[in-house]
Amino acid sequence: MRSSLAPGVWFLRAFSRDSWFRGFILLMTFLIYTTYHMSRKPISVVKSRLHQNCSGIIEPVNESHSLNDSTWCNWAPFDQSNYKELLGAVDNAFLVAYAIGMFISGIFGERLPLRYYLSAGMLLSGLFTSLFGLGYFWNIHVLWYFVLIQICNGLVQTTGWPSVVTCVGNWFGKGKRGLIMGIWNSHTSVGNILGSLVAGVWVDGQWGLSFVVPGIVIAIMGLVTFFFLVEYPEDVDCTPPQHHGEPEENLDNPEDPANRPHANKESSLESAGSGSKEPSAGPAAISFFGALRIPGVIEFSLCLLFAKLVSYTFLYWLPLYIFNVVHFSAKEAGDLSTLFDVGGIIGGILAGLVSDYTNGRATTCCVMLILAAPMMFLYNYVGQNGISISIVMLIICGALVNGPYALITTAVSADLGTHKSLKGNAKALSTVTAIIDGTGSIGAALGPLLAGLISPTGWNNVFYMLISADILACLLLCRLVYKEILAWRSSLRRDKGSSVALTHAR
Repeated sequence: MRSSLAPGVWFLRAFSRDSWFRGFILLMTFLIYTTYHMSRKPISVVKSRLHQNCSGIIEPVNESHSLNDSTWCNWAPFDQSNYKELLGAVDNAFLVAYAIGMFISGIFGERLPLRYYLSAGMLLSGLFTSLFGLGYFWNIHVLWYFVLIQICNGLVQTTGWPSVVTCVGNWFGKGKRGLIMGIWNSHTSVGNILGSLVAGVWVDGQWGLSFVVPGIVIAIMGLVTFFFLVEYPEDVDCTPPQHHGEPEENLDNPEDPANRPHANKESSLESAGSGSKEPSAGPAAISFFGALRIPGVIEFSLCLLFAKLVSYTFLYWLPLYIFNVVHFSAKEAGDLSTLFDVGGIIGGILAGLVSDYTNGRATTCCVMLILAAPMMFLYNYVGQNGISISIVMLIICGALVNGPYALITTAVSADLGTHKSLKGNAKALSTVTAIIDGTGSIGAALGPLLAGLISPTGWNNVFYMLISADILACLLLCRLVYKEILAWRSSLRRDKGSSVALTHAR
């Protein structure tokens, strides 16, 4: 007698072939960008090791320095009194190169096979990340070496974001895009956490390994990408996603009866474009200025500039802030800073869930930005009064700061990159993503640079700068928030009218 099919097999059979491939691509791109952020994080942890007060550290016997020398354990050239400016220059070299390269990267991403583009970018990222750490083993003490490596690394790291967002956009349509991408976008925080923990293992010893190990990991993931990434569902005979299906709302005419509260987000920010929704054969890549004309791209790009300024300042300077203010060790400061990224995971998922339910991407971002400003103020003034309150406030600040950043760089970018005015041309997704994230990366470059210049005057001034940037990010979304509110009001009146008509019919 044959036994019945095992319960586990029944479970596996419940998912279609399309579902398995989509899940695989989601996991694949998650791991890809996790390793990208993992390779960026070590510099923020190692900063506190490159310059520290050596008077309280026991000097090795084979060293000839005086115990009164407070710089013997530092790494030249960061042993100078202006070390914060030098560390800021190293950060800025990466971030400025990243911001400039991002605008170019999206153009290449549309015209080259993503599998080759990503694989090459990850291999080169692994090389330059490792070269920074090898400066320790090669005993290099010249600033230009570390700056040059960071510039090269910033350029090659731009291969990641437009490519993974485009790949996910190719596989996933509308529906619960905000929630799916909110969960998926946690790779940013997971990568930061792993990068901090890995760097923390060697930061107090051979800190070069804090860079070499993540460099090796991202290079290995690059090889995996080359062998397994699938760019389009059609390449493996899967069903392509539906980006547009229902009648879409037009917020430039919010009183239009066609507007609905849960209609497609692709049209919630648009004022133009009608026509065939079927992709044409061999669509041409969209131009840079053509992408800028998509309704909502400019507003969200400028908002992300200030939102990412705040996020990346925390990314690069939070461990040093904890090290200086709370006087933790370099490893303890790096470990505690990961709680900000834990909050980022929660915030990204929450922002995606709420924006899906309300169909209000801009409003969701605006509310979280409004709440983030007072929370950053409170963290600076009372967040260091105890370990418990520090943990709670770091998580809350991480959620409110990174939630809008995560939503704009994922679901919003995918919404605008598959906007109905593009008439099914999915090739615009890479350019739109690059424009939004490239503009945001300008803020990511400015934030750490300003923090390095302002921090010598006191950490309070750094937080005032971050709060000001947060408020500006919120103000830039006011027009879009107003349109969403008008659309909701119109929808409520329409639903109320329908209910009255149904009552009279009965």
